[in-house]
Amino acid sequence: MDIPYTAATVGAVLLIMQLVFMISTGTHRGKKMIGVGVGEDKDLERKMRRHGNFVENAAIFIVVLALTEGILGGGVVVTAFGALFVLARFSHAAAFSSLEGSHGVEGGSKLYLRLRMAGALGTSLCGIGLSLYLLFSLYV
Repeated sequence: MDIPYTAATVGAVLLIMQLVFMISTGTHRGKKMIGVGVGEDKDLERKMRRHGNFVENAAIFIVVLALTEGILGGGVVVTAFGALFVLARFSHAAAFSSLEGSHGVEGGSKLYLRLRMAGALGTSLCGIGLSLYLLFSLYV
């Protein structure tokens, strides 16, 4: 069996991102002395949402990417899905680096909202595309 290098690389990058988000959220909690919930702190809410959204999408994606690479082998398609997913998650995370991106604050830059939309769309398309590629390869 070949080692799933693409899935391992993508997984390592995603894990680093996840840890950065976790530490950012935990550090903010510590500085503001907020143990549970967000209180009225929109910045903490933004950081929690960035972390939570990342975790709920990255975990299942990396599992299916590893399964796809393990069953079908690596190659351009698997690498492309992995790279595009990482790019989409970076875009979404960049959007959540500001209240304009996470809360749509009026008068803020539309760039953050565009990054958020691109990240969400990219994440969805990568998930759907990878799933269909795996299913099609298995059953058609």
